[in-house]
Amino acid sequence: MTFNYAETFSPVRDYEYHDRHRSSAKEIAIIVEDSPKKIVIQHLLVMRSDSMIIKHWREDWTYEDPKILAFDKEDTWKAITLKAEETKGKWTQKVYQVDDSPRYQSIGSWVHVDGRSQWLSYADSPLPRREHSERSDYNVLNRRNFVYLTPTGWMFEQDNKKIVRTPGEKDQLIAQEKGLEEFIKTDPKPFGYAQDWWKNNASFWKDARDIWDNVFANNTVIKLAPKVENKLLYERLFAANELSVKEKWTSAKNKQEIMQIINAYLIKG
Repeated sequence: MTFNYAETFSPVRDYEYHDRHRSSAKEIAIIVEDSPKKIVIQHLLVMRSDSMIIKHWREDWTYEDPKILAFDKEDTWKAITLKAEETKGKWTQKVYQVDDSPRYQSIGSWVHVDGRSQWLSYADSPLPRREHSERSDYNVLNRRNFVYLTPTGWMFEQDNKKIVRTPGEKDQLIAQEKGLEEFIKTDPKPFGYAQDWWKNNASFWKDARDIWDNVFANNTVIKLAPKVENKLLYERLFAANELSVKEKWTSAKNKQEIMQIINAYLIKG
């Protein structure tokens, strides 16, 4: 897959455009669940000559789903219930971070016309990983997400707005950018190590998804602390995952440890 992003416009007179971002990676997308109304896809990054695996992002596709988590700002998401007419015939893409915490969710229609299959949606999200540790001049990325199938895979095309969101004030646009993420099918044979890795780690992350689902169901607002004891949430969960595999934890033990970790980052009230 390849990533290409470029800032294209700013209404701010003295705005300094940031460098274009270009990168590529090897990734395997594993189907975790496939039913008529829900598809769960786990992405794994494959590194170091196919011998190092990093759990990457996850996407859930749900059909006519009335529930959505809308990103506000500053690691905060708010639960929204959609009307039946807003969801009829539509698919929601729910994107999760490497630790299965929320990232962004949006709803749109898959359209199949003139030999093309495509899906369009809009969503607010946190800063992308390529910028979140480098920039503080905006706090919301408003995404226009355009997904379409290609002869060799699929394309994720974005028209993004970089926004400053302040309570009680109108959102301020500081820049727009164009993004192209191209996913190209390749020979699956070199990804055998990644598939084996997932078999050994899948049960821990199944338990993590179950715990997160309970958190989402029981909270109308999800607000997460960026760090606890100077550690990121994904660092704590990745470490627990390694211990679970090494010590052969039961599902009950997994869930107990995962809940303790997540609760440490959840900000109540």
